[in-house]
Parts: sequence; structure tokens; C-alpha cells
Amino acid sequence: MNPPSVEPNPRVTFRVHYEDEHLLVVEKPARVVTQPGVGHQHDTLLNGLFATHAERLQNLGGVRDFGLVHRLDKETSGLVVVALSSKAYDGVRRSFARREVSKYYWAIVHKAPREATGVIRRPIIELLRRKDRYTSTKVARISASGKSALTAFRTLDTSDFGALLEARPVTGRLHQVRVHLDLIGCAVLGDSVYGPRSVWKASPRLALHAHRLRFTHPITGEAMDICSQFPKDLRATLKNVRLARPDLDDGGAGSSGERVHEIGGDAVAHEEPPVGQNPASA
Repeated sequence: MNPPSVEPNPRVTFRVHYEDEHLLVVEKPARVVTQPGVGHQHDTLLNGLFATHAERLQNLGGVRDFGLVHRLDKETSGLVVVALSSKAYDGVRRSFARREVSKYYWAIVHKAPREATGVIRRPIIELLRRKDRYTSTKVARISASGKSALTAFRTLDTSDFGALLEARPVTGRLHQVRVHLDLIGCAVLGDSVYGPRSVWKASPRLALHAHRLRFTHPITGEAMDICSQFPKDLRATLKNVRLARPDLDDGGAGSSGERVHEIGGDAVAHEEPPVGQNPASA
């Protein structure tokens, strides 16, 4: 038997929120890269997934990104969909392309927005920032020449020291939630790339967590609504800025159970750059 294309690494751990023969929904920890790339060949989420599901992911092959339907930034924690069959991969990718998948993020920010709810519509452009002579990283900026971007948000709690927001990116631009929230004066705590210097050390890591996914199961047609708890490594930060955990009450749901900030039936597009594309060269 040929060795797997991705080196299995059981030391990369993750929590499974849903699993059947076609799909996985797992929770990626913060500071873990989603897929192998320059400088991260052995310590990514995909390395961890190959330690538990190598045969199925290998069968999907590189053409189907070894099952990775989308991804999260290294510093962001949260839910990621992983396909275990070719039909599931193709079906979920179609749903992302049609914006039929909804993704929701919790963000601890350094102050509340002027309006409790809103929609940010400002285009975003991707730029290369050179770190040294040999390496560079991608950053995002608001620019009229960029791609259209739309983020809905609502305020869950506020204090004199910060605010907790729920954000839903309707498009999927690079670092979209972080850039849009910074634009309205609500930089995410722990963000060393965007926002004022005062927020950089206000959290031990980027205070952004992809906590909820809504989509239709590509094989069964079942309505999927997967949620996670508020991450343990951000609970002290939440307490320090005197904000309540959003997962200890009804989460703002109305009597029907639907979240009250749904807007216009729009759904979330996939993250960019696409899975399988090197972020440094995209």
C-alpha cells in the first residue's frame, strides 16, 4: 500500500461535532493551519484528519482537496466541514458556490458598534505584505478596486471594556470579518494585523470563533445546523471584559428557534483563497 499523500499526525487534535459515512464537521483549534503549506507540512488540521480518516481522504485525492471543503485562518478557531465521499464533496462545494451555506462567528471586540445590528458593504482587496527577503503574507484592505464584500452583524453583549458580536460573512473574502469589524471601529481583540495597537495584547489569541454552520446535507437532504460552545481559551478574555457567554442562554433565538439577525435569505460564500491554493501565491 502506498503511503498517504498527507503525513498523519495524531498529535493534531480536534473535536468531532458530526460524523456519518459522507461528512465530518470538526472544530479546528486556534493557531492550527487548516492544510499543509510552506512552513506547515506536518502540523495542520489535515494532518490530524489523516491520522483518523486516512483511507477515505486519500481516496478523494488532491483534486478534491483530500476532503477539505473550506478552511479557516490559522488564528481563528471553529467549525470546518470535511467530506468523506466524492458525492458529498461535490455537493457541499456546490452549496458553498451558490451561497447556500451560512457561517456564524463570535467576535470579542474592543468596543460596541454605534448600531446594535447592521450590514457592512465595503469591497476588499488582497495584498502581499513582505515579511522579509524570502517570505510574504497576504493581508486584506478596504478598496474601491477590490471585490464586493458583505458582512451582517449583531451585538450580543456590551460593557465598558468591550463587546461581543455575532458576525455572518455573506461573501467570503480574505479576513473579511476582521477587516469589516475594524472598519466600523470594532477591532477584534488579539488581532495583531488589523485594528489599533491597543487591541493586540488584549487577548492571548485572536478572539474570533466560527461557532455555527447551517447547510443542507448533500446526500440525505437533511437540514444541518451544527453549533459549538464558546471556546475555553477565550472564556477568561470574555470574563476580563465583563461579557456574558452567548452559549449559556438562548443565544438570541426567537420563539421559533431562528436567530433574530437573519437577513434577506443571503448565505455565506466559501473562504478565499480556495482550498488547495497556496495563500502566499494566490
